[in-house]
Amino acid sequence: MTVLYETRGPIALVTMNRPRYRNAQNSAMTYALDDAFTRAVDDADVAVIVLAGAGDHFSAGHDIGTPERDADTAFPRRAVSWWDHTGRTGADRRFAREMEVYLGMCRRWREIPKPSIAMVQGACVAGGLMLAWVCDLIVAAEDAFFADPVLRMGIPGVEYFAHPWALGPRMAREALFTGDRFGARRAYEVGMVNRVVPREELEAETFALAGRIAEMPPFGLALAKRAINLCEDQMGMRAGMDAVFGLHHLAHAHNAETSDDPLAGMDAAAMKKAAR
Repeated sequence: MTVLYETRGPIALVTMNRPRYRNAQNSAMTYALDDAFTRAVDDADVAVIVLAGAGDHFSAGHDIGTPERDADTAFPRRAVSWWDHTGRTGADRRFAREMEVYLGMCRRWREIPKPSIAMVQGACVAGGLMLAWVCDLIVAAEDAFFADPVLRMGIPGVEYFAHPWALGPRMAREALFTGDRFGARRAYEVGMVNRVVPREELEAETFALAGRIAEMPPFGLALAKRAINLCEDQMGMRAGMDAVFGLHHLAHAHNAETSDDPLAGMDAAAMKKAAR
C-alpha cells in the first residue's frame, strides 16, 4: 500500500509508504493520501491528523523516474473540474494533470477542517515541500533538510507555490535561486518549521503536540484554521499561486519547444547529482 492509515486515540496517522523511493509522490499516492485524509475528516473521533513518511525520508518530491511512475494513468478527478489528461497532448495534457494531482489536491488538503501536523525527517524536497506546507504545523527532526531545486529545470518552483508565505520573500529567493538544501534549524529560524527535535524524539514530540491540540474544541479549531487560511489568501496566496502556476507551465512548454523535454533533460539522477 502506498499510504498507511492508523488511529491513536484522537490522532490519525497518515504515512506515505514508498520508502524504497524516498516516498516520491506518484498519482496513486496522491489519491491514496486523499482517501486517508477524507477518512480522518469523516471520523468524528479523530481531532488531529499527522502526516509522516516511512523510512529515512519524509518525501523526495514528485515521482519523475521510478518504475511505478504513473503519469499516463487516468484517475478520478476530485480537486478540480477539468477533463482527463490521458487523451490530451502537449501543454493541455500536463496542465490538466498537474492542476488536479498537485495544485488542486494540495489546496484541497490545506482546507481540511481538522488541524494537521507534518512529521518530517530526512529529505523534504520539491513536491515533498508541498506536502509539508499544506499541513498547519511542521515538526522536524534535526536531520531533516529542505529544498526546491526545480529551477535547475528552468522551472520557477513547484506547482503549489507557497514559498513567499512559508519562507518569507528573501529566503524564498535564496532557496529558489540556488536550489540548495537548507536544514531544519534554518527552516525554524525563518518560521517555516515549528519545532526541531532529535530524530529519536520526533514521533513522541509530534504526538505530544497533536494530543495538546486535540484537547481544544473541534469546531473552534476548524474556525481558527479557516481564519488563518482566509488571511493568507487575503495576503495574496491563492491569487499568487494561480499566477505562478501559469509561469510553471510556460517553463514546461519552453523546455519542450527548445529541448524536446519538458524537464530540460534533468531526470531524477541528474537532479540528485546536482544537489548541494
